[in-house]
Amino acid sequence: MTKILGFDPGRDKCGVAIMGRDRQLAYHQVIVAAVVIDTIKSLCQQFAIEQLVMGNQTTSKQWRQKLEKNLPSSISIVTIDERNSSLEARDRYWQMYPPKGLQRLIPQGMRLPPRPIDDIVAILLIERYLQNR
Repeated sequence: MTKILGFDPGRDKCGVAIMGRDRQLAYHQVIVAAVVIDTIKSLCQQFAIEQLVMGNQTTSKQWRQKLEKNLPSSISIVTIDERNSSLEARDRYWQMYPPKGLQRLIPQGMRLPPRPIDDIVAILLIERYLQNR
């Protein structure tokens, strides 16, 4: 089954996620920007990637050029509006990884995830793409 790769571009780190059209998540990771192109190339060999969906904000134009230069032409690249995705990703983080111990007592809006959530933003970008199709 073909997959969609979600890409949340950034200066220092990027979020990457892979999901099928059935919304089954196959992979998600935050990757250092310096090695993200090589990681994406490797993921494209591992999974049958047909589409790359990326956010349209920070550095997206530069990243798109790099991706077009380095990925097979069979993979189409689509940009998606990523407004409010970081806030949405914070809520999704707590759905995916419910707080434990004293963290549960802190109101969700005040809780900060203990790690970068760029990969969850990438998941949301794929979901937005599938929703708009």
